[in-house]
Parts: sequence; C-alpha cells; structure tokens
Amino acid sequence: MTTQNKVYTVENLAQKLKEAKTVVLADYHGLDVSQLAELRKTIRKAGGEFEVVKNTLLTRAAKESKVEIDPKILKGPTAALWSYKDQLTPLKALMDFVKANQLPKVKFGLLDQVITPIERIKLLASLPAKEELQAKLVGVLKSPTYGLTNALSWNIRKLVLVLKAKGGEVNG
Repeated sequence: MTTQNKVYTVENLAQKLKEAKTVVLADYHGLDVSQLAELRKTIRKAGGEFEVVKNTLLTRAAKESKVEIDPKILKGPTAALWSYKDQLTPLKALMDFVKANQLPKVKFGLLDQVITPIERIKLLASLPAKEELQAKLVGVLKSPTYGLTNALSWNIRKLVLVLKAKGGEVNG
C-alpha cells in the first residue's frame, strides 16, 4: 500500500470512528471467504458496514479521532463493524452470525464514542428490535380501549343473544 493510500485510509477510518454510533472490532480468523462475504451482506442489509482493517492504520486513526483503543486488542486479524444510523440492528446481525458460526470473536466495542464491555454488547444485541418494541407498545396502549369496548358492548351482545334465543323458541 502506498503512503498516499495509507494516509487516505487513516483519514477514512478516523472519520468513521467519529461518525459511527456503534463500532465493534472482531477477530475474523477462521472465517472463509464465503462466510466473510455472507456476513458483510447480512450486516449491509441491517444498515451497517463490515470491513477488514489493518491494525496499524486503525491505531493511527484512533489517535487522530481521540478514541482510546488498547494496543493489546489490536493483535491478529481485525474487522470492524460500523453502524451510523441504527445502533442495534447491525450489532444484532453480527451477534446472530457469531451464534450460528462461533466466529468472529468480538474484541472491542464503542457505543456513542464510549468504550463498552463485550458482555454489554452481547446483552444489547439480545434486546428486541425497535420495530418489535414499537409493536408491543402499540398493543399495550390499545388493550385497555379494546377491553373497555368489549365491556361496554357486552350487555348489548348479551341482549341480542337472548332475543335470538327467544325468537327461536317462538318460531319453533
């Protein structure tokens, strides 16, 4: 890689570190090319980006963007998950892939520029999706009105049932 390309890559990584709501670094060692392509595609569908990064360039970019990444973490092959809009959906996609394949191994995480322990990242990934939570909220908000409507209309329905039953006896 030429020096100019390295400078551009460092600037690009520094910009991503500043803009991303979620950054997860993972050791992708053991994934074959097709699995890596499948993971990239899955994360892209979820609204994120997954790319292989050079540790030295990522270290420089972290210094530029004032993000502290322990050099011990940046050992071995490293890939980065970048999420710009939705914090959790790409993270959930990554963790679902990890559950299915036991790879990649999560090394480090940043949520809103704050270093986050791996256990918390896993916990956040296990939360329901935003759409699912919104649907549950609508159901909870709707249930009292549904119950009230049922309670208020029960006497009328009961009257109709009694009249139908009495009407059947008269005709029969």
